[in-house]
Amino acid sequence: MLEILRLIVQEVSAARDLQGALNVIVGRVKSAMTVDACSVFLADKAAREYVLMATDGLNPEFIGGTRLGEGEGLVSMVAQREEPLNLEDAPAHPRYRFFPGTQASHFHAFLGVPIIHHREVMGVLVVRQEARRRFSDNEEDFLVTIAAQLAGAIAHAEKNGDIDRLITHQGCEGQALDGLAGAPGVAVGTVMVVYPSADLNAVPDREVDDADEEVGVFKAAIARTKADIRRFADQLNGELREEDQALFEAYSLLLSSESIVGKAIERIRAGSWASGALRETINERARVFDEMEDPYLRERASDVRDLGRRILTHLQSGEKQAPPYHENTILVGEEISATMLAEVPRERLAGVVSVRGSSLSHVAILANALGIPAVVGVDDLPVSRLDWREMVVDGYRGRVYISPTAAVKSEYQRLAREEAELMAGLEELRDLPAKTKDDVRIPLYANTGLVSDVNSSLNSGAEGIGLYRTEFPFMVRDRFPGEEEQRKIYREILEGFAPKPVVLRTLDVGGDKSLPYFPIKEDNPFLGWRGIRVTLDHPEIFLIQLRAMLKASSGLSNLQILFPMISNVAELDEARGLFSRAYDELLDEGVTLTRPKIGVMVEVPSLIYLIDRIAAKVDFLSIGTNDLTQYLLAVDRNNANVAALYDALHPSVLQAISQIVESAHSYHKPVGVCGEMASDPAAVIALLGMGVDSLSMSVASLPRIKWIIRNFSYGCAQTILRQVMAMDDAAAVRRHLDGLLEEAGMGGLVRPGR
Repeated sequence: MLEILRLIVQEVSAARDLQGALNVIVGRVKSAMTVDACSVFLADKAAREYVLMATDGLNPEFIGGTRLGEGEGLVSMVAQREEPLNLEDAPAHPRYRFFPGTQASHFHAFLGVPIIHHREVMGVLVVRQEARRRFSDNEEDFLVTIAAQLAGAIAHAEKNGDIDRLITHQGCEGQALDGLAGAPGVAVGTVMVVYPSADLNAVPDREVDDADEEVGVFKAAIARTKADIRRFADQLNGELREEDQALFEAYSLLLSSESIVGKAIERIRAGSWASGALRETINERARVFDEMEDPYLRERASDVRDLGRRILTHLQSGEKQAPPYHENTILVGEEISATMLAEVPRERLAGVVSVRGSSLSHVAILANALGIPAVVGVDDLPVSRLDWREMVVDGYRGRVYISPTAAVKSEYQRLAREEAELMAGLEELRDLPAKTKDDVRIPLYANTGLVSDVNSSLNSGAEGIGLYRTEFPFMVRDRFPGEEEQRKIYREILEGFAPKPVVLRTLDVGGDKSLPYFPIKEDNPFLGWRGIRVTLDHPEIFLIQLRAMLKASSGLSNLQILFPMISNVAELDEARGLFSRAYDELLDEGVTLTRPKIGVMVEVPSLIYLIDRIAAKVDFLSIGTNDLTQYLLAVDRNNANVAALYDALHPSVLQAISQIVESAHSYHKPVGVCGEMASDPAAVIALLGMGVDSLSMSVASLPRIKWIIRNFSYGCAQTILRQVMAMDDAAAVRRHLDGLLEEAGMGGLVRPGR
């Protein structure tokens, strides 16, 4: 059964649409279980009915027409009970209902299992047999397993609108998909799909105007791949056995075969671009091998896919370097990297949408920094079918509209104009202090990781840098940067802001940040080797960075150093010891230095209970709410399946931050917040009430947060904090705080429009 299940999963994954997946399921299950009929009923939620959408064994003419209302028939009973129903003689059951013409009247044995995704019944999978018998436990377990596999495909299709189109025959115009709010704002524009190189499955659908030219491009890529194979064969000639050397001959034959080259060219002639035609052809050919019974031949599917990747690499090397970005480009991809964002001219980038990620993934943080609306974690986005389609991005609600209706498009264009007017008005606050109505001063700093951000940060009214992510210069190189390279980078930042404070965080890699030349691969990276754990294990890297920071500060007095991911006192002591060593070395070398302030990022929950010991050893504390929230809530912020559970306004997170601030203040140590919570207008009200000393955020968020601070009093914020601390969940807290912003005339900070 495991082998059959593997084949079914492969075929369902390879199906081009939901109907194809359903047809695979009913045919394969009927054959595997040797039953007389297998059918799938899907839930039509609007009509509150279950609709026959695929069958092998019943009359296919009734697909789409046979409907069972809630409480009607055995199928709806399975859905209602949310558990399998196994009957020896179904017609004898009081809930049995016969549909004329479906040929179901002579079936006695009945086994139905619900198709459930995230607690919601998506449909029912049914097998029937003419003979009176009870299906075995193994058969029932097999069908439950198949239903679980099918649930994800159906949920995906529902979000894509495929189910509505199947059931109601509607088009996809105006289709809305929900994800997670990545960066605030709204945008209307044209999609440009981006994808990693040499990833066949990420290649989108595109049409070509000149098929002959595209065939030429494809043939040239085939010729270069053939040359590669010949070179590999020549290099290994004499080192491999004759039968192993034959593999290269097989590759060469495939590169001349009708099944790959001929089929791909047919698809190009039909209007597809070469990369898309290659994707379809390779996947089709690999499936043939996947379905073979012989294990050796089945493994050849990986050879076909490898060959496809090699051809794709040559296709991509010949593509134009600068794609024709639309005036208002919505960048869309499975996963969007910093380099993909950077390639789009800033004046043409209107919005960002990704399948993976969360509100705190790097793409969301970068979009925030750029002031670009973003929606992330849209796990049912049909990326390959979106190129050059119109899209609306709502970064407040975490929603996108594909090919929006005229009414939706017009409304969002209006909201975008209002938002632009609102932000233009906020620019007037740039040179005003961030001071509450009752005269409490809250310094606002900028988060950054790029030297190029210095001018924009200064022009935004930032009072310094609250978090400079030093890993960015490490990530864009192919090796560890040397002491002098780092010194120049840090000097530019420190000089640019002098005498305003600049907090340089020591290297923080691991988790969701890796270096190409120093990869860290772990099963549980967020609980693994990251942050200070890495640099303490590599003092040679840590000391070079500390020396570079200190050298860069020579003659200045605005450097502050922040240690990330500290989880115990011993780590802090060791880090301080290495800092003192670097400091003393430079003094011995004759470098003029002012001893900088040393701080710790509070992001590991264990530190909450050690604040009294930590505060005695540092000059300041900075709360990293991104990691602190994910650790407290046991939610991987980059996992779309649970990212909706991630909310820094969770009562436990508020309690933790309040405790940190209170404990640190008892030792007269200032506490800042440098996580994305500092950019959240609703959250800032609560942070203000806790007595947080400073906030650090993306440059784009500074005007919004300054407006909040200047329109609330510290006393009012304390009262509000007491109110939300008594609430049971993050949703209630957010509703309350958003409502207060609406009442204060600041609703435009948390929703589209003014």
